[in-house]
Amino acid sequence: MLPRRRLGRTDIEVSRLGLGGLFVSKFGGDRAGSIQAIQRALDLGINYIDTAPTYGDSEEVLGEALAGTGRQLVLSTKIGGRPEPFLARDRSCLLAGIKGSLQRLRRDRVDILMIHEPDRPGQYDWWDDLVTPRGPVLDLLQELKRDGMVRAIGIGGTTAYQLARLVDTGLFDVVLTAFQFSLLWREAEVALIPAARNTGTGLIIGSPLQQGALARRWDDPVRAGAPWLSPPRRAQFLELYQLLDDIGMPLPELALRFALSHSTVDCVLTGARSPREVELNVAAALAGPLSDELLERLQRIADMVPFRPDSEPFFLPFGREWSGLGAAM
Repeated sequence: MLPRRRLGRTDIEVSRLGLGGLFVSKFGGDRAGSIQAIQRALDLGINYIDTAPTYGDSEEVLGEALAGTGRQLVLSTKIGGRPEPFLARDRSCLLAGIKGSLQRLRRDRVDILMIHEPDRPGQYDWWDDLVTPRGPVLDLLQELKRDGMVRAIGIGGTTAYQLARLVDTGLFDVVLTAFQFSLLWREAEVALIPAARNTGTGLIIGSPLQQGALARRWDDPVRAGAPWLSPPRRAQFLELYQLLDDIGMPLPELALRFALSHSTVDCVLTGARSPREVELNVAAALAGPLSDELLERLQRIADMVPFRPDSEPFFLPFGREWSGLGAAM
C-alpha cells in the first residue's frame, strides 16, 4: 500500500503519490479510459486527486468516476478561468465558479480549494497588492473554510519565486508547484521549498515528468542538437542518459522517485492517463526513495544547468512541433 503522510500543518492525510487531473480528461484520451485510470488509482491506494475547472472536462470525468464509490479520498480543485469571462475580483463570479466546480464534481464540498495561478498577474487579476496579497478571493476562501465548505485553502502556480512570497505570508495551508522541481529543473529549492518548510505549508509537486520531457528518453533529438536546446541543457540531458544506462532504471521511475525522496515534499502528482500508466507509477513510488549516492550524482547533473537558460521553451517540444516561440514564461 502506498505510504501516506499529513499534508503540512493540516489534518489531511494524503498518499505520497497523487493523481493529477489534467490528463484524465479530453486532453488525455477518451472518457472511458480516463475513468478506468481513476478507478485503478483508487484501487492501488492513491487517495488524493487534484483537478481544476480549466482542465478540459476533468471535473466532469471525476464526478462521474467517483459517483457512488463510497471511497474515502481527498479531492482538490481550483478557482479561476470559469465562468467566462472570468472576473477575479468579482465575488459573484468567484461564487459561480466554485458552484460550477461542485456541480461538475457532484459534491457539496471539497477538501482543498486552491487559487489557480495566483503568482502570475497576467493570468488572473487576483490581488490589489502583490507584496501583501489582498483581494476578494482570499476573503471568500477563508470564509468557506470557516463555514466548513472546504477543509484547507491553497495556491497552485508555476513560478519559482513569486509563489514562495505568497507562501511566506502564512495565509495558505497548501501549495502546489508545477514545472519547478524535477530531475533537471530545481529552482523551487531556492525559495519555495524552504518557505513551505518554514511555514508548515503542505507541499505538492506537479509535473515531475516536466510535461513529457522526462516521461521517456529522447536520445535522437538530444544528440542531433535540437534548436531549442541550449548547449548546457543538451550536455545535461546526455549526462542524465548516461546515468540511466549505468543504473538500468527507466527515466519516469527515476523522476518520480527523485521527487518523492525530498523530505519536505508531501505528495507528488502523476499525470497518468491510463490504468497501465497508473500501475507503473505506483510501482515506482513503492520502490522507495533513491539512495544518497544516487541523489548526489543527480545533484551534480542538476548543477550543470542551475537556472533555466534564456529563451528556453517553458515546455520542451519533444515530439511536438516547434515554432521558435514559447520561451520561458
